[in-house]
Amino acid sequence: MQPFSPLDGALLVDKPVGPTSHDIVDRIRRHFKIQKVGHAGTLDPNASGLLIILLGRGTKLSEKLMTDDKVYEGTIKFGETTDSYDADGKLLGTKSIPPLTLTELNEAAAQFVGDQMQVPPMVSAVKKDGVPLYKLARKGIEVERKPRLIHIYSFAFSAYNPPLATFRMACTKGTYVRSIAHELGEKIGCGAHLATLRRTVSGKFEIADAISMDALLKLGAADLQQQVIRFPSLVREAVS
Repeated sequence: MQPFSPLDGALLVDKPVGPTSHDIVDRIRRHFKIQKVGHAGTLDPNASGLLIILLGRGTKLSEKLMTDDKVYEGTIKFGETTDSYDADGKLLGTKSIPPLTLTELNEAAAQFVGDQMQVPPMVSAVKKDGVPLYKLARKGIEVERKPRLIHIYSFAFSAYNPPLATFRMACTKGTYVRSIAHELGEKIGCGAHLATLRRTVSGKFEIADAISMDALLKLGAADLQQQVIRFPSLVREAVS
C-alpha cells in the first residue's frame, strides 16, 4: 500500500455563516491545490460551526463520520413562520406570542426528546428522483417526502428574551433542527422559526479544536499539515 501523505486525513473547520458546505470544500481544494476534498456532514448556509473537512484518503471515511451524533446550539424566534423553517426563508405569517416562561418552554421541548419520525422540509438538500428538494421548492412544487427515524437525546432552553429563546440540542445525524423549531412553534400556537444555528460537536470532535476559515486560508503548507488529523488517527476516532 502507498504510504499515507501528511494531507491524508481531516481538518476541523469553524464554518462561518453564509457559504454552503460545498463552498468551503471548493475554497480549500482550490487554495491548497488538493485534488480530493470532501466533508462529513452538511451545514446549511445560515448555520455556523464544526465542519469536518476530509482530505485525500480521508474522504474514504466520509460515510462513517457522517453517522456520528451531533450537538447544536442556537436561537429560535417565536411568532413568525417561514417556508424554510429558518431565517433564510420567506415569511409566511406572524402571530402574537402567548406569555411564556423558560420552564414552560423546557416542558414543551422535553416532549421532543426520544425517537420520532421526521419528514424532511421541502427546502432541503434531500433528493427526489435525483433533484434536490430545494430546487423543486423554488418552483413552487411540493412533493411527498419519506419520514426518517431520528433520535433527540436532549433539547433544552437556557434563556428566553421574547421573541428569541436560546437552546442546546443533542441528536442523531440527519435531524433537521429547523423542523423541530417549526413544530415547537405549532405546539405553542404562535409559530416559530430557527433564527441561528451553530454545530458544536460531531462525534468525538468539538468546535473548540476547529480553525476559522480566515485563519486556515492564511496557513502555509507546513502549518496546514500541523492542522490535519492524520488518517491513522482519524480511523481510530471513526471506529472507536
